[in-house]
Amino acid sequence: MEKIDWDILGFNVVETKSMFKATCKQGETWQAGALVPYGTIELSPAAGVLNYGQGCFEGTKAFRTANNRVVLFRIDLNAKRMAVSTKRLCIPEMNKTFFINAVKETVLDNIDYVPPYNKGTLYVRPIVWGTAPAIGVKPVEEYTFMVFVSPVGPYFKGGVRPLHLKINKDYHRAAPKGIGNIKAIGNYSASLYPLTKAKSEGYDEVLYLDAKDDTFLEEVGTANLFLIKDKKLMTPQLGGSILAGVTRDSVLKIAKDKLGLDIIETDITLNELYNSDEAFCTGTAVSVSPVGSITDDDGVHSLSDGNIGPYTMKLKELLVGIQREDIDDDFGWLFPIE
Repeated sequence: MEKIDWDILGFNVVETKSMFKATCKQGETWQAGALVPYGTIELSPAAGVLNYGQGCFEGTKAFRTANNRVVLFRIDLNAKRMAVSTKRLCIPEMNKTFFINAVKETVLDNIDYVPPYNKGTLYVRPIVWGTAPAIGVKPVEEYTFMVFVSPVGPYFKGGVRPLHLKINKDYHRAAPKGIGNIKAIGNYSASLYPLTKAKSEGYDEVLYLDAKDDTFLEEVGTANLFLIKDKKLMTPQLGGSILAGVTRDSVLKIAKDKLGLDIIETDITLNELYNSDEAFCTGTAVSVSPVGSITDDDGVHSLSDGNIGPYTMKLKELLVGIQREDIDDDFGWLFPIE
């Protein structure tokens, strides 16, 4: 293992020791697999994933905690969501126990790559795709599942700071009754052009509106969105186009049980966002990240004076505190790697 400078970690791929690999055919179940050396893979040019995007993935993290343990956070929810995603894309439905064991085995074998306490995390990427070749549009006959890991630092450059988002009504992330509510690989490729354009203009991310008439908030490109108004925590309701984020669910529970906020999952307009007391986005990669401004066709709408709102800060402290065992895990969310 090459020496890693933990103090300068970005959100980039770092080659590690090993990765988990398994294959499964249509009509069979996921039940075999093994660790293999980290490295490149080979695919047929006619592979289902390359031609028709038949693939999905998950994202989670392993944390080195204040108790010098390595833990996973709510991996059971990732397993549940992977089962939903594979079924929706006609991939053999992922067995939840198989999924969790594969992730644990991969993290354990790469334990030396988990950054020290408070120096970063080990990002874990389980991914499954159609391997067998196909010319016609159909589910292919064989699939590959892999888990690889990489030590990472903050997702956004500059650490915790208010983000600057842009609304681009020329593009939508997803539509109801589509696949926006699962982690399909195609969802993210569709966001790359508007994201690249926004970043070239100095913004951090794109805020998408609903595909029907651009009235209600949906998601930030890589995260769920929240706002706080008069001790009410509001977030767009899950309606078929929004991903049920693990961090989203965790923040909702922490806000209700630890901070006593009223929880409202509903349709939210831009005016409600602009008149909120605080706004932030959540995700495995971004954790809890405050929103500082939104730019739309009418100009810039500032949501903070450059500071992080008190509820946003407290929610982040509680979430990260549980993940790193700085505070007690009253919810039973941690899965130790042993």
